[in-house]
Amino acid sequence: MSKPLARRLTLALIVFSVLGALGWAIQQRLPDAPSARPSARESPPVPVEVAEIEQGPIEARRVFTGTLEAHAELEVAPKVSGRVEALSADLADAVARNEVVAMLDDAEYVQEVARAAADLAVAQASAVEAESLLEIAERELARIEKLQRRGVSSESQRDTAKAEQLAKQALVAVSRARVASAEADLEAARIRLGYTQVSAGWRGGGERRVVAERYVDEGEMVDANTPLLRIVELDPITAVFSVTERDYAQLASGQRASVSTDAYPAQRFAARIERIAPVFREATRQARVELRVDNPELRLKPGMFARATVVLDREAEATIVPEQSLTKRDGGTGVFLVDPDGRTAIWRPVRPGIRDGQRVQVLGEGIAGKVVVLGQQLLEDGSAIRIVSDTTASAR
Repeated sequence: MSKPLARRLTLALIVFSVLGALGWAIQQRLPDAPSARPSARESPPVPVEVAEIEQGPIEARRVFTGTLEAHAELEVAPKVSGRVEALSADLADAVARNEVVAMLDDAEYVQEVARAAADLAVAQASAVEAESLLEIAERELARIEKLQRRGVSSESQRDTAKAEQLAKQALVAVSRARVASAEADLEAARIRLGYTQVSAGWRGGGERRVVAERYVDEGEMVDANTPLLRIVELDPITAVFSVTERDYAQLASGQRASVSTDAYPAQRFAARIERIAPVFREATRQARVELRVDNPELRLKPGMFARATVVLDREAEATIVPEQSLTKRDGGTGVFLVDPDGRTAIWRPVRPGIRDGQRVQVLGEGIAGKVVVLGQQLLEDGSAIRIVSDTTASAR
């Protein structure tokens, strides 16, 4: 190879090397191609969880705490004093209306009846004697008047006979009054004797009640009106709780409710509001509310702690969403609905209504389909979404 040719080849190699290095440097300085990364205006879909919007009834409930009390109770006490000879009822025993539950020593009252009967017999005998004397006086008066018409008897004799007759009439009247008094004394003695048999009598309610407490034992001396037994009516039973002014206006007699207790946590007892106090206690600023609770099996007892759930409001046909779907935007409340294509969130303003636990009634237009319950904080109207979980489907 000649020297001129070798020089040209060497020069060409140097030129190609310089051009290659320059091209590599230029390529390093150029920005990435549009296809290498996404546009700044595009954002990825927001992952969200959704739930189905319900259509159906909803109730506003409020839970109050209180205690159970007997619907009615009475303390059985004797009307006379004496020694308790027998108690036919004891704690937890069932008692029928007008059943004799205790007997007192009646010896003294039996004697009173006998004495009153004797006094009545004396009064009746005196009355018979007075009537006989009146009969004699009337016959004597008639005889004198007959003689006077014949001119045999004087006027003074007739006046004497007439006075005697009037005296005997007065004696008869007094005797009859004494008989009536003796009869009353006898009846009173018999009533006192009857009081030695102490019965449990009440008006209204059921025919049977239960002994809640016994105060005395057999053989004890008791005075009149000393309580012997406390008898209560358990079916129905009364649940009592107090309410503040805020809740007072929402309650009314006849409202449906249910009652639960720690003793039977899984059971609900049907109830309704029976009475609402017309005044508030000054010390607590609360009013007393009484519920009538059905207790046919007598499972509920006075003194138990009770929780009363009262239905304050009810809507038969409501649009219901989960409470966690409610979102605040620009000072208003609304929800994000899922577009039918399942890829877009749509903002809808709503007005919350009745709340029932985690369920809320909403009022607004076009509220149907599915609603976003998680991830809505990152959304705006028209945002792209990606559903990662459907709580409705998982619940089913």
